[in-house]
Amino acid sequence: MEKQNLKGWLYLLPAILFLGAFMVYPLIDVLIYSFEEGYNSASQTAFGTGIFNYSYVLRDPYFLQALKNTVLLVAITVPVSTGIALLISLGLNSIQKLRNLYQTIFFLPYVTNTLAVGMVFMILFKKTPYSDGLINLLISWFGGSTVDFIEGPYWAKMFVMCVYTIWVVMPFKVLVLTGALASVREDFYNAARIDGASKGRMFRRITLPMISPSMFYLVITGFIGAFKAYSDAVALFGTDLNAAGMNTLVGYIYDMLYGNSGGYPSYASAAAIILFAIVLTITVINLLISRKHVHYA
Repeated sequence: MEKQNLKGWLYLLPAILFLGAFMVYPLIDVLIYSFEEGYNSASQTAFGTGIFNYSYVLRDPYFLQALKNTVLLVAITVPVSTGIALLISLGLNSIQKLRNLYQTIFFLPYVTNTLAVGMVFMILFKKTPYSDGLINLLISWFGGSTVDFIEGPYWAKMFVMCVYTIWVVMPFKVLVLTGALASVREDFYNAARIDGASKGRMFRRITLPMISPSMFYLVITGFIGAFKAYSDAVALFGTDLNAAGMNTLVGYIYDMLYGNSGGYPSYASAAAIILFAIVLTITVINLLISRKHVHYA
């Protein structure tokens, strides 16, 4: 038995070393930096230790704006994208002919470069001296007034950001849910039909419980992915996200390290730890909820 345990640990050793070197050590390093006040990366010195970095970050209006943007993005895109993906997956699952073709078509945006998709969205929404954009053209046809979605009011920019994010994450969610729906045994539905169950009842009592692990996986990864959003905002609003009022938490951390306000690794580390704490808290809450609502066959 001891030899088998030793062999098992030897198999795990490469993964343990990799995780320790590239995940555990950087996390500990960032945690230390976050408490070092006035840290200078060139001289490797600091004025002292304390919680001033956290106090500064939590009072920084740019951080508060980035936090607001990120929370709104998470709260809107995660449930909406998951719900739409479920509806699309149910539709694809009911199609017998050309199902694989449709799945491939829906998956294509996932393998497209996000910056390229962002440029397409800019063409659709951005007002120029020559055109108000395709979306504004459609709004005008229906009698509405045009809106500057890229450089206009905050709600318009957040709307574009949410639509773009939902579009980008949708293919992966559709792929996962179509696979989950295909794995539900037909015997359950046949038994329910014999008992006279309606389609709605079969969906609530059979389909949702059977695909709940996949749904839970998509919600968890959706929360984490949305909290890490940055390239989406850059693709739409450019690199100066603070000026556009559309920065995210990851963008704020990057700016503190390399951006126009760069050169403050202590502040960036404090912001990174705050982001880690938020994501960890939400993940734990989801895990607690999953114990009651997620059913594993």
